[in-house]
Amino acid sequence: MNQIIDDLKEIFSYFRQYKGRTAMTMFGIIWGTFTVILLLAFGVGVKKQLSVNMHGIGEGIAICWPGQTSIPYQGYGRNRPIRLTENEIELIRGEVKEIVRISPEFSKWGSAISVGDKINRPNVTGIIPEYGEMRNIWPEAGGRWLNELDVEHRRRVVFLGNLLRDLLFGEKADAIGKYVYIDEIPFLVVGVMRAKTQASSYNQRDQDRAFIPMTTHKAVFGFRYIENFVYQINDPRLGKEVQNKVYATLAKKFKFDPADKETIGIWDTTEFDQFLFYFSLGFTIFMGVIGVITLLVGGIGLANIMYVVVQERTPEIGIRRGVGAKRRHIMGQFIFETLVLIGLSAFIGFLLALGVIGLMAALPLESVKEAVGTPELNPMVGLVTIVILGTIGFLSGYFPARRASRLNVVDCLRY
Repeated sequence: MNQIIDDLKEIFSYFRQYKGRTAMTMFGIIWGTFTVILLLAFGVGVKKQLSVNMHGIGEGIAICWPGQTSIPYQGYGRNRPIRLTENEIELIRGEVKEIVRISPEFSKWGSAISVGDKINRPNVTGIIPEYGEMRNIWPEAGGRWLNELDVEHRRRVVFLGNLLRDLLFGEKADAIGKYVYIDEIPFLVVGVMRAKTQASSYNQRDQDRAFIPMTTHKAVFGFRYIENFVYQINDPRLGKEVQNKVYATLAKKFKFDPADKETIGIWDTTEFDQFLFYFSLGFTIFMGVIGVITLLVGGIGLANIMYVVVQERTPEIGIRRGVGAKRRHIMGQFIFETLVLIGLSAFIGFLLALGVIGLMAALPLESVKEAVGTPELNPMVGLVTIVILGTIGFLSGYFPARRASRLNVVDCLRY
């Protein structure tokens, strides 16, 4: 321990002796560290925001619309419409075991939803309770989502999108326990959707919709056939396999060719996850390469400085060798000096990057954050940075140190 303290005192004495050179060398490492951390943190923020945007519609879900046949099959002609009820949805639930949740979806456009003189005509959707979890629809505090008893008893209850609530009751007003009229029929508001980011939709943004129990929807509007259905799987890699099983199950029931993709239109959002994985990987690699190149430039500058230091301290090396210092001691001293310099510089760069990340998070730039996210320092970013800095620091010190350790003692003393 005493030896390490003595070495540190000696190293900082050299730093003070050559302030300008030390400052210029440190600047390259500080800037490189700052760049690596900041760019990787931006990569994490972009990936996270893309995930939020893409999963606003739901995570691991597929939306399916019944269509019509396009291929003659077993004596049946083409252009036969495929009409589904909730019974076929339960059939799919039982046959396709990879599906963890599934819900029919009834849609009614044009119905007036009113509170006093405020009227809107959104999509009134009839679903079952598991629909909410699939679609990432969560209630604000004090309210609830639709439940099984609502469906069983055909209750006239409604769950409102947050912007629809704002329009009918006023911005962020308490609507729980109050009534809205859907085509002059009173419905009790049991919940309001918690605001969420939703970059895509298929009927209407959830913030503008009204959700009621499936059985109530059928009783009020008289619909027999569903508009579409939604299912969810846990493993996105099974997306194609599950789609084929859905086609096969319905083909057996309705007598159409399982290869006829026009019978059921499927939008598999798990493709988002594959896109997100490869995009974020490429973006992170790109950002990381830029940062590493910047850091490498600083490392090359540090190595050149260490070569100069070795040349300047050649007489000192000769004296140390002359009094018994071994080559490994000389080599260790210069490597340790390099690591101290790069460690101190990296620490300053880390603090600067942390300050910028905190500043970006505090700035009221919501539109920018919704587009590209907020840079975020996570353990992986820190670990990658430490590995890069450690590698560059060791290499920057190793070759000059090896040269110093191999100098001839007599030549050093004569120098």
